[in-house]
Amino acid sequence: MSEQSALTKIAIFKGKQIRKIIHSNEWWFSVIDVVEALTETERPRKYWSDLKKKLSQEGYVQLSEKIGQLKLRASDGKEYLTDCANTETLFRVIQTIPSPKAEPFKRWLAKVGYERIQEIEDPELAMKRMRAIYKAKGYSQEWVEKRVRGIAIREELTDEWNKRGIKDQQDYAILTAEISKAAFGMTPSEYKKYKGLDRQNLRDHMTDLELIFSMLGEASTTKIARSRDTQGFDPNKQAAIEGGNIAGNARKELEQKSGDSVVSRKNYLTNPKNKKIRNS
Repeated sequence: MSEQSALTKIAIFKGKQIRKIIHSNEWWFSVIDVVEALTETERPRKYWSDLKKKLSQEGYVQLSEKIGQLKLRASDGKEYLTDCANTETLFRVIQTIPSPKAEPFKRWLAKVGYERIQEIEDPELAMKRMRAIYKAKGYSQEWVEKRVRGIAIREELTDEWNKRGIKDQQDYAILTAEISKAAFGMTPSEYKKYKGLDRQNLRDHMTDLELIFSMLGEASTTKIARSRDTQGFDPNKQAAIEGGNIAGNARKELEQKSGDSVVSRKNYLTNPKNKKIRNS
């Protein structure tokens, strides 16, 4: 339940957005998005529904069984169960779609799948690719290093929660919200509204200081959970509140000493020339 695996990612194929998510340690892709990219139909859901019926009638029952419903974020910012498939299954779906884009899409899909295999074998590659993507978007080197470090701290925390009996995705969201409320006075959803964000990742739009205090709150929560050997939801919720308070108290003290608010409305989208602003 790391930050990376919990969040929907967007892949781009020739200008078309393909939602993907890590499931069972491999990339799974939105079938609807793939259908739309290959056919350019205005009704991709209807096309896919008809195609599924056709495949079933033709005896491709096993193929249908390999289509899984995973929660992906839609354009309205909410998550919905969506038909998804891994690389192998998508290849078989693509073979049934008459489209001149099929072959280049297959090559693109194979490349994405191969990169994931490389990342599993050598996690450092994933970090390198992540750094390259952020830099290409215009983020500063200093910000990128904080963001990468923040992801590592987040994964350490969620791994710790998993060991301590936290399994449900909703529980992870609640515990994360408790840390955020204590650290910044807002839940992540409230924070996103404050920054004017919709479906974007909140942490991709934080300033240097916001990232630092996020890391402090989560690292403190991990430390408290380990020292107390917290088990189950309620003890971990208390640890999350206390860990967040450590970051919140430090933030308030800095604001008092500096006269400036750490919590900022600034984000990457509204920043001139898309250059990340370090502080509020």
